[in-house]
Amino acid sequence: MTTKPRRVVVAINPSASFGASRAVGPAVVQTLRAMGHEVTSLTEPDFESLLASAAAAVRTKPDALVVVGGDGMVNLGTNLVVGTRVPLGIIPSGTGNDMARGLGIPHDDTEAAIRHLDAVLGRPPRAIDAVRIDWTDAATGDPGQRWFACVLSAGFDAIVNERANSMRHPKGASRYILALFAELARLHPIRYRLELDGTADEVEALMVSVGNNVSIGGGMKVTPDALVDDGLLDVMIVKPLSRFSFLRIFPRVFRGEHVTDPRVRMERVRRIRIAADTEVVAYADGERIAPLPIQLEVVPGVLRVLA
Repeated sequence: MTTKPRRVVVAINPSASFGASRAVGPAVVQTLRAMGHEVTSLTEPDFESLLASAAAAVRTKPDALVVVGGDGMVNLGTNLVVGTRVPLGIIPSGTGNDMARGLGIPHDDTEAAIRHLDAVLGRPPRAIDAVRIDWTDAATGDPGQRWFACVLSAGFDAIVNERANSMRHPKGASRYILALFAELARLHPIRYRLELDGTADEVEALMVSVGNNVSIGGGMKVTPDALVDDGLLDVMIVKPLSRFSFLRIFPRVFRGEHVTDPRVRMERVRRIRIAADTEVVAYADGERIAPLPIQLEVVPGVLRVLA
């Protein structure tokens, strides 16, 4: 137990009111209260309502905002506390839990994750990087801005993500794999116009992924050498491949060994602009962001996390 009770806001994924994870949120709240913490529990019917109530709660400057869910909830929490002194705690109970994996938070044992959270509530939070995404709405001309903490996908991986998020079954990483095989039949290269730290580069590629953290899709290590606190973005560019070659490389992603293939290009930058000749919708932390073009910039130490 921590030496001092903390005032904690717990935001629970609205989607978790059904299925196997529905008991996780109430268990987190009950356990933290039993540990002596003052807990405000936020349970809303949808993400829009949760975002509004969580934003109001963060303005009261609690000792922590704790999100219960997967990487989508981490993204919600990141966008609420980035640039503030309120740290973000994570109790993973989602499909991929890739941010928790990268931070060393227990991602497959709720009780262990709660014990870990209780322990780190008594320590200074860890300052990590976050990535600002900027774009202009093509229809209205209005600027848009979001943040992410894990990985942004802007190619075949984003297309797969869009399909996976529309699927209700199965749960876990296998859903992403099934979506991948469903989209593989339509595999084709995309012509990108990139700016890497201001240097223009035009490439044909299947995938462009930008990592502040290591993995997506429940442990697929797309940017295996990424560090959350080095002030840099790891960029993976996969050159055009046949379906057979893609299937041969794909299993290596789970071990991060794909980066040794000459058709996989890795770059390390602080800023990147991504545009494409065809419409591609970018995803970050598993959340739909915006169609390309987008501009990304890493901001060092702007996000405080309990890890």
